[in-house]
Amino acid sequence: MAAFQAFFYVVPALMIALAIFALTGIARRAQDVSRAWNSGFTSQARCLRAYTTTSGGGDTSVRTTLHHVYEFTAHDARVIRFDEANGQATTVEGDIVTVYYLPDRPERATAHAPARGRLAAGTGCAAVFLGVVIVFCLVFMVVAHLMFTVV
Repeated sequence: MAAFQAFFYVVPALMIALAIFALTGIARRAQDVSRAWNSGFTSQARCLRAYTTTSGGGDTSVRTTLHHVYEFTAHDARVIRFDEANGQATTVEGDIVTVYYLPDRPERATAHAPARGRLAAGTGCAAVFLGVVIVFCLVFMVVAHLMFTVV
């Protein structure tokens, strides 16, 4: 019976860990993009490749993500190539775009035009959603614990 009860603690704990991992990744990328926009370092980059990835299917909806591979020369003459998801659908191979980057981490560049409000809203919505997931898991664990101690 103890293994059965452990299931009600281990699975929510793993979900909480996954939500925290996702939240830190989202926050880190938002911070990188914001810092790149504020750095003042820009360069002209060429789109080398545009491709899509899909996930889901079967009983779930299919999600398609548009990726672009860009290459640019940083201020210190290094050639940097990076892949960015959720880019402009109108950008195709061969297009020249402006990228924003940090001089100490040009590989974390972005071709997204500055949109601080949109970045904050997207990050905030993701944080709220993941926060709700974490709270739900914690409440579930507390209720499961109370049910097991009463019985």
